[in-house]
Amino acid sequence: METFKKKLVLSFISTFLIVTIFNLQVANAQEKQEITVLLDGYPVTFDVAPVLKDGTTLVPFRAIAEALNISVNWEVSTQTVIATDNKTNVKLQIGNKTAIKDNVPITLRVSPQMINQRTLIPLRFFSEAFNCDVDWNENTYTVKITSPPKEMFVTGFYALGDSQTSSWTNLFGKSYPEYTSGNTGYFSSIAFGWYSLDSNGNLLTKSRTGWQRPDGWEKVLDVISQFKLKSEMVIHVTDGDNTVSNLLSSKEAIEKAISSIAEEAKTYDSVNLDFEGLGLNESKEDLVQTQQKFTEFVKLLRNRLDASKSITLTLHAPNSVYKGYDYKTLGEIADKIIVMAYDYGTKPEPEELVIQAIEQATKNVPKEKLLLGISIPNETQESFAVKIGLAKRFGLDGIAIWRLGLVKDEMWNVLKNSITPRR
Repeated sequence: METFKKKLVLSFISTFLIVTIFNLQVANAQEKQEITVLLDGYPVTFDVAPVLKDGTTLVPFRAIAEALNISVNWEVSTQTVIATDNKTNVKLQIGNKTAIKDNVPITLRVSPQMINQRTLIPLRFFSEAFNCDVDWNENTYTVKITSPPKEMFVTGFYALGDSQTSSWTNLFGKSYPEYTSGNTGYFSSIAFGWYSLDSNGNLLTKSRTGWQRPDGWEKVLDVISQFKLKSEMVIHVTDGDNTVSNLLSSKEAIEKAISSIAEEAKTYDSVNLDFEGLGLNESKEDLVQTQQKFTEFVKLLRNRLDASKSITLTLHAPNSVYKGYDYKTLGEIADKIIVMAYDYGTKPEPEELVIQAIEQATKNVPKEKLLLGISIPNETQESFAVKIGLAKRFGLDGIAIWRLGLVKDEMWNVLKNSITPRR
């Protein structure tokens, strides 16, 4: 009997040790397994890897705060993280399981910790405190964060106004000339691509490069104004046959073009210059001249326009093959710049190149003036959400969608969940 009891005790101890060792191994494996954090579908980069402690993901506070555009400070004396946005204030202290959100104490499962000389904080609590949705995939060790809708300026391209173009129906929900509010609630402005220029400076309403201005176009502007949308007069010209280069080299053509644009712009809220194809394969000296000519054109137009009219420039991305745009100087003149971060050659557009375009643009232009151009034909529902997320992450003023008529229902849903258009 005594022997049986000893065997039973030894068996119990053995089982306990096996379970304990197994749990320790699992815990160690969990801590060592790489955790991926996605914000709006794109990874957040950390200088110290996220860790899993007692079921809680901890991440370096500054990286996640910057990705969410949240102001954050580190109080050395109390070892406290203080994070704020326009509505919320959060305090987290190393070793303290009590967080403070808007002066209300909240108990954490795991306190903030110092690891590898970095302060790591509970990811879910911090993200949800600032109204993000957080999802944890245990199989892939992936945290998916969806940021809340952000107020941004949203421009929709292109021409509207006849029964043959799908842009009207896509925006208003009915065939031309009937209309409802449709999808107008997703936009701040509509850019009308009805105009072009020839090399002599003549303003065209029918061209081989632009859309045709339809009969009754004035009614289109009236409908737009009913829904409190701003109207943009787009002048779209390409330089494939040197039309733009020849125009910018002639004082007479420049004067004619600027006079015509300034007169026609009286009907619109804004002028949007879409001069494409400048600076391809030019020498350094020629490239400088091309940039100066275009910049001078914009300056002259700015001086000629009524002060109430704004100027938007739709430009090739700074990392494109078209280098004929002096972003820094143009950013000082224009009210907004749309960065056409697309047509890189693959679909969806590669995030790395889009990020590179944004980073290069923000080095020379205040982010409050920049809109990220997104080409709908080149994106999926998921990649569209990522591109919007990047515009939010980098604090850009908004996005520009090319083009109306191609936006699918699932993409409207992405817009609804991502952005509140600024009017």
